[in-house]
Amino acid sequence: MSLLSQLSGTLVNVGTVLLGTLIGLTVGGRLPARTQKALLQTLSLVTVFIGLDMASNLNRVAAGSIPGVIVALVSLAAGVVIGEALGIEEGLNRLGERLRTRFKGEGRFTEGFVAASLLFCVGPLTFVGGLQNGLTGDSSSYILKSTLDGISSLALAGAYGLGVGFSAVTVLIVQGGISLAAGGFASTLLGGADPETLKTNPYILVLTGAGGLSIVGISWNLMLAGLGLEDRRVRVGSMLPALLLAPLLLWVAERIAG
Repeated sequence: MSLLSQLSGTLVNVGTVLLGTLIGLTVGGRLPARTQKALLQTLSLVTVFIGLDMASNLNRVAAGSIPGVIVALVSLAAGVVIGEALGIEEGLNRLGERLRTRFKGEGRFTEGFVAASLLFCVGPLTFVGGLQNGLTGDSSSYILKSTLDGISSLALAGAYGLGVGFSAVTVLIVQGGISLAAGGFASTLLGGADPETLKTNPYILVLTGAGGLSIVGISWNLMLAGLGLEDRRVRVGSMLPALLLAPLLLWVAERIAG
């Protein structure tokens, strides 16, 4: 399979984020501040629905008598401890600030970069789509994700500005990396699972559930931004290690329960 085939969905996703940002910058700057806040609030409501729908997958996972929600809870708690120790949230902010300084960004550049990067890279389609695209060249999941991200980037860019567009770099690195590493990931963690069955794989389900809870945190931050209360936001960046821990802890719990 060619490199272009493996990265086809990622490249489309990068393009829609950039296009959505361009439209958002063009249109959003002409909207009143209260309209921009209302758009953020609307996006937060849609995002919380997506996050809760993802989190409901935890009801379909169990390791013996240990329910999936407990696995996700432990993963998130441990992930936050690790994330805080590593300073992930601050690292994302520093990266955003460097980009803002380098490209002379204005306004809420850093907030837009961090919010969009987390929103576009935490969801289940990031992982499932990457495995599908990398293993078979099937980019259908990433095409769907591209549409959602394009609309979201339009709304975010109208409120946050140019920083949203730079999240395309994050999308390229994260999704491209997953697609290129898909073969090894599927064979070791998923036992060589067929891409068509990935959505029912328990490891993918628990990862999706933990990611859904993180996305609820993102939706809360978007609502706070719409209300002008950003200083009370959830530190979602610190939760990122939980996405790696959740499948690992499920594997451990299965061995203990078995």
